[in-house]
Amino acid sequence: MSVKAFELVPAVEREQVMGDKVRINIECIECCGKHLYLGTNDCFIHHFLLEEHTTAKGMLAYNAHKLLHKFLGLKKPVVELKAASALERLIVLCDSTITVVDMVTLEPVPTGGNKLKGVTAFCINENPVTGDPFCVEMAVVSARKRAVQICLVHEDRVQVLKEVTTPEQPCALSLDGYFICLALSTQYMILNYSTAASQDLFPYDCEERKPIVKRIGREEFLLAAPGGLGMFANAEGISQRAPVSWSENVIAASVCFPYVVALDEGFVTVHSMLDQQLKQTLPFRDGHLLQDFEGKVVLASTKAVYILVPLPLERQIQDLLASHRVEEALTLTEAAQRNIPKEKYQFLHKRILQQAGFIQFGQLQFLEAKEHFRKGQLDVRELISLYPLLLPASSTFTRCHPPLHEFADLNHLTQGDKEKVQRFKRFLISYLHEVRSFDSANGFREDVDTALLKLYAETGHDSLLDLLASDNACLLADCAPWLEKHLKYFALGLLYHYNGQDSAALQMWVKIVKGDLQDSTRPDLFEYVVDFLSFCSNLDLVWRHADWALQKDQKIGVQIFTKRPDSEGKRGQLNPDDVIGYLQKHNKALVLYLEHLVLVKRLQKEKYHTHLAVLYADRVLGLISRPSVTEEQLSAARQKLQQLLKESSLYRVQLLLNKLQDHELLLPERATLHGKLEEHGKALHILVHQLKDSPAAEEYCSWASGSQDQAYRQNLFHQLLRVYLDPDVPGGPQTVAAVDLLNRHANVFDAVRVLTLLPEEWSLPLLRPFLCGALRASVHARCTSRVAVGLAHAENLQLKHDRLKYRGGPILVSEKKGCQLCHNTFSEPDCACLPGGTPVHIHCVAKKALVVPVERQQENAHHSNHT
Repeated sequence: MSVKAFELVPAVEREQVMGDKVRINIECIECCGKHLYLGTNDCFIHHFLLEEHTTAKGMLAYNAHKLLHKFLGLKKPVVELKAASALERLIVLCDSTITVVDMVTLEPVPTGGNKLKGVTAFCINENPVTGDPFCVEMAVVSARKRAVQICLVHEDRVQVLKEVTTPEQPCALSLDGYFICLALSTQYMILNYSTAASQDLFPYDCEERKPIVKRIGREEFLLAAPGGLGMFANAEGISQRAPVSWSENVIAASVCFPYVVALDEGFVTVHSMLDQQLKQTLPFRDGHLLQDFEGKVVLASTKAVYILVPLPLERQIQDLLASHRVEEALTLTEAAQRNIPKEKYQFLHKRILQQAGFIQFGQLQFLEAKEHFRKGQLDVRELISLYPLLLPASSTFTRCHPPLHEFADLNHLTQGDKEKVQRFKRFLISYLHEVRSFDSANGFREDVDTALLKLYAETGHDSLLDLLASDNACLLADCAPWLEKHLKYFALGLLYHYNGQDSAALQMWVKIVKGDLQDSTRPDLFEYVVDFLSFCSNLDLVWRHADWALQKDQKIGVQIFTKRPDSEGKRGQLNPDDVIGYLQKHNKALVLYLEHLVLVKRLQKEKYHTHLAVLYADRVLGLISRPSVTEEQLSAARQKLQQLLKESSLYRVQLLLNKLQDHELLLPERATLHGKLEEHGKALHILVHQLKDSPAAEEYCSWASGSQDQAYRQNLFHQLLRVYLDPDVPGGPQTVAAVDLLNRHANVFDAVRVLTLLPEEWSLPLLRPFLCGALRASVHARCTSRVAVGLAHAENLQLKHDRLKYRGGPILVSEKKGCQLCHNTFSEPDCACLPGGTPVHIHCVAKKALVVPVERQQENAHHSNHT
């Protein structure tokens, strides 16, 4: 799982440090910008200027120019160097004493008489809490006591702020804000020097191996733990990252995000903080020091200095993608967000996602590829272009440069494996369908829809018709030959229709119905074409194909006209008279169309009703004359005719009566026609004496009087009774039928008139049901009328009572009593009465009635003027 994250570049050569002195060793290093400081074991500080330059191969290299070296006047090695760039000072630990020197001249600077002696270690607070930019916070470990001193280094003095005791002697430390991370002799701990709160971390034997305490971020530290682990701990003592497994013999460690760099006796190892995996191993013998300075990782042996130059993250990511390590590349990309400007990162992130998607696409990991394409906002044409001939010929698309993948096309990917080809096509169908659903294809919808149609047609997908029936941007010039090539003729017709070429669509479909073209997409294609024509607004196309449809099947073909919707505008409307004239040579279709006009649309036109009735009559007469006709056929035809004759009142009755006059089989139809002419006697004669069908006669009376009043109904039933009792007809009166009629419809007849018609020899028991019903009805009517009269009388009395109540008491008028309007006395008894019973002269009331409207008009005028 290796990746090349760093290049080891020499910075300071051996000769530049020691010259010809063999025993000189580097003890510590410090870097501030381009300035590099080395502390050696002979008590010298060396000052170098590092200059960066790029080699011919594009690699970063360094040239070190020695500016100065300074002997501190002691015979002890320089243990530690820390730069305070704001003060232009260098803090030096040598011979257990901290001194401050000038960064430029390396000359000692007075510290106000405060010299920190007996110091074993110190560190700078890179997250200071004082807020003073012209001082440096520092934590110091004293060899004489178990304590840590917090100090401030000013330009001209060192000030001790606080001393915090520790349970054991500290060996190493690191400071961030108020938090000190300490390596004690037996364990690590976090100490808040402001509150004195502490948190033990984990045990560690400092005598066995050197501890490592490294601040790597705000309130977060890297520690060397037992078992060869690099542990992370925050200020609360919690590890929020997984540990890194490094060597047991690590000497020093540093962080260059997102990597942890560790130095042991023979190697430099690079682990990822993201997945804790070992990414790179660099051989490095005699390694002694490893530190990072503002993102620059400096490595030193005892004789020379090197710099670990991180390769650009983009190059690392591309290397990972080249080795198909997709997840690592994506993880590294997301981690790089903190180091790259926002706009550049967004572009980089999208491109890496797209590349990752193509890698997984090539590995048939379609779900993951689809997700990466979606997140990376892939131009879907990049994907379509891998499939030969799917992009339209008119497309101007060119692939991204540099390319997102290494594939030439689908053939290169599948190497002739047909199963793989089908899997790739199924994926593209799924992906393009999603792209259309989420409107991600705006701007190149034609390319997407055309490619999708070609895939549907090639694979025989069920969604081909759905695509063509919905809003689409399929290019006709590209798609028509493709559909024809794959024998999708019905779909081709839909494509023609969508592009406004209905004539071409119908020609294609008619050829399929005739069998000239083979396409089993729709077994009901003939019905579909008829339905299409019924909604077609191009009347020329309708008339052109109507004859073909009617010749094939009149019952279905006539639906071109019967299913046609009623259009508000003139376009697309058909004149029924034109249709009827056109259908004259198609009798069955003509009947169906007239039925549609009369029975379904309920058009109230005499000619349509008469035409339909005549056709019905001709049909019945034709069946009667046909020897092979069945009873069911004739009965069904007569039933249609009889129903129309009874329900319609618009046909020409006499015309039909003349047509049916000579056919004795059609007596019921003739009776109905006589009824339409109000010739009820003839109708009843036919029903009673010729057909001898008493139930039919009674039903006729009910039908003929259905929409009339009670008197009409009564007269019709009396007429039937007279027909039954007529003695002049052959066979004489039909007594039984008359009795049954009376007994069944007693409430219809006028009993008095009936009794005058009945022969005297009839017995009462024979008419008992009729007489009982008539008597009961008469008594009921009498009682009802009496109740009505009583109620009317009571209402009249109530009204009289109310009138008297409103009249009030008597009005007294005398010669001594004056009129309230004119104040004159009454000279005669005639008077009018005001509300409240006050008598006034009649002429005064008349005058008042005339004056009041005038006063009201004046008042209204006054109000209007005022307004």
